[in-house]
Amino acid sequence: MFPAQALAEVMLRRGWRVKLSTDARGARYVGGFPHSTEIEQVASSTFARGGILNKLLVPFHVLGGVIGASLRMMRDKPDIVVGFGGYPTIPALSAAWVLRLPRMIHEQNGVLGRVNRIFSKKVDAVACGTWPTELPEGVEGVHVGNPVRAAVLEREGAGYIPPGDYPMSVLVIGGSQGARALSDVVPPAIASLPMELLRNIRVSHQAREEDGERVAAFYAENGIDADVEPFFRDVPRRMSEAQLVISRAGASSVADISIVGRPSILIPYPYAAGDHQSANAKGLSEAGAAVVIPESKLGVEVLAEQVESILTNPQGALLMANAALSVGKPDAPEELADMVVALAEKGQKT
Repeated sequence: MFPAQALAEVMLRRGWRVKLSTDARGARYVGGFPHSTEIEQVASSTFARGGILNKLLVPFHVLGGVIGASLRMMRDKPDIVVGFGGYPTIPALSAAWVLRLPRMIHEQNGVLGRVNRIFSKKVDAVACGTWPTELPEGVEGVHVGNPVRAAVLEREGAGYIPPGDYPMSVLVIGGSQGARALSDVVPPAIASLPMELLRNIRVSHQAREEDGERVAAFYAENGIDADVEPFFRDVPRRMSEAQLVISRAGASSVADISIVGRPSILIPYPYAAGDHQSANAKGLSEAGAAVVIPESKLGVEVLAEQVESILTNPQGALLMANAALSVGKPDAPEELADMVVALAEKGQKT
């Protein structure tokens, strides 16, 4: 949703009309979109969720969504349709293909997701957020970077205060699927730090709703100042105030870290399709901006050692923060918008 929101912000600023097409699940995460964005819910589904009955009904849900999206597009006549991956994009991209409308996809990760892989040969252009991106034979991609929201760009290169003997902030974020492992390991790792370090630490920990109570209780029992929430709506602010970010290696998280410029410990989600989170983490890791810990090697002692090594080395932490900035692409939203406009104008001439 974040790259879609970033593109919507730029296109609206350029005077375009923007409509977001998503399913009921995706519609729960549209709060950050500009108010002038039109939100349209379509029927879609996936074989990855639900029981046998749901799996049997998937083709009918998707077909209904495609028909509905086609009828709306015949009425609205969009200049271009842009897909950002995931099953909610199937109806809109399928309708655009049926109606022969200009269409493109943006892939956040270093490995194409299933839906984007299917459509990569059925669209006019493929924009890539992570580079290099593993693409099917015969498909060419354009590296534009991962667009970040305006709220993140406002914190671009925010001054970094290296760790020291004063209050410090640690931000812990992870995608909904992969947050549990962080909730199991991060709190005891933080609690095991030397007291002279621990007394200065405040934690912002994004935990799944079902884990939040126990995570908050653990921090409280160990005298750690912590704010535990299922979703932070002010991640850019919290990240800009952090001395260290501990995160999964989702594409949006990696992009945010590189724009704000913060040292990070990345723990790629091992069950991500094609292990794309490991590919996402490579840029920050190779630049010296992040420590990458595979989940297979993640443990309380291992994580605590890395946290301590960063928070007790101010010069090293500052170098990591600057290295993160060297990887960022703050112009990604504009580059993606330029690509969208060029393709739409090309479609109007044909």
